[in-house]
Amino acid sequence: MGKNDGMNYAPKGKPNPVVKEGEFQFAAVALDHGHIYGMCNGLVEAGATLKWVYDPDTQKVEEFVEKFPQVQVAESLEQVLNDDEIKLVAAAAIPSERSALGNKVMEAGKDYFTDKTPFTSLEQLEETKKVVERTGQKYMVYFSERLHVEGAVFAGQLIKDGAIGRVIQVTGFGPHRLNAPSRPDWFFKKEQYGGILCDIGSHQIEQFLYYTGNEDAKVLHSKVGNYNNPEYPELEDYGDATLVGENGATFYFKVDWFTPDGLSTWGDGRTFITGTEGTIEVRKYVDVAREESGDHLYLVNKDGEKHYDNLSGTVGFPFFGELIKDCIHRTENAMTQEHAFKAAELCLKAQEEAIVVTK
Repeated sequence: MGKNDGMNYAPKGKPNPVVKEGEFQFAAVALDHGHIYGMCNGLVEAGATLKWVYDPDTQKVEEFVEKFPQVQVAESLEQVLNDDEIKLVAAAAIPSERSALGNKVMEAGKDYFTDKTPFTSLEQLEETKKVVERTGQKYMVYFSERLHVEGAVFAGQLIKDGAIGRVIQVTGFGPHRLNAPSRPDWFFKKEQYGGILCDIGSHQIEQFLYYTGNEDAKVLHSKVGNYNNPEYPELEDYGDATLVGENGATFYFKVDWFTPDGLSTWGDGRTFITGTEGTIEVRKYVDVAREESGDHLYLVNKDGEKHYDNLSGTVGFPFFGELIKDCIHRTENAMTQEHAFKAAELCLKAQEEAIVVTK
């Protein structure tokens, strides 16, 4: 799963196919980020058939084939796009290249599933909106910190069931381990990775919109800095922001690259949710100094205190099956296009408006 390195975090769940073998075929291209493995795991477990892989870097392709030996190696992106059997293209390109690749995929009549962050500029977002409108294809985003964490999925189910009343505040912590020597060059170039709020901050903003039921929000304040990595002057190793949703729910989050070497996993990601009738805390990847397992959820409401210990393997990852069915039936049950675009827009605005707090 890549427990020590978030870049290679690729959860595996129990197979829960929603289609028959060969009924829904997809391809994986642009293997620049390790999240492509998690994206493909989720789709395959939901019954999708991984037909093609393509990347100009043969080493990346060889490593991918080791994990997915059933896949065929395409000679070009065009070979993938010209295959009428391919309904969806999954990709984890360099962030600044995700929009252009997605536009090309959609123009070829296929749905697109990209790693987060989906855009690095508002101009890219506006252009892709036009392509979606023109083609009718989907531009879906792998917000893994909610979609591929069973504790986070369960939190959403509890909220939907009214366990804590109306959600009025969310706080998110998204620390990551830097592992600088293992990172590609583009990771340290702001034009390519987009900035910390645009990049890993996108996970946080998406969760806020989802848990609070907001379709829109406003960035009140944001800031970024490079506190400890002067050798990488374009890297932002810290960022935070405050937002308020159109329904009045508020949000604060912080993200950073300061996970200590002694932590047993790549980051102590947590989400705190306050409702009018209770609270939820999700300890996503570890319960520090208590349990190295992840997916812990703490619920407090009128019925008392409840600790759901290690939800892994009990909740599942419904997003992937819903995405497959959405692609087939042209529905929007996994995630609406508007939701994906709004999360992207807000992280871009938070990044654009951020105060730089370090010299």
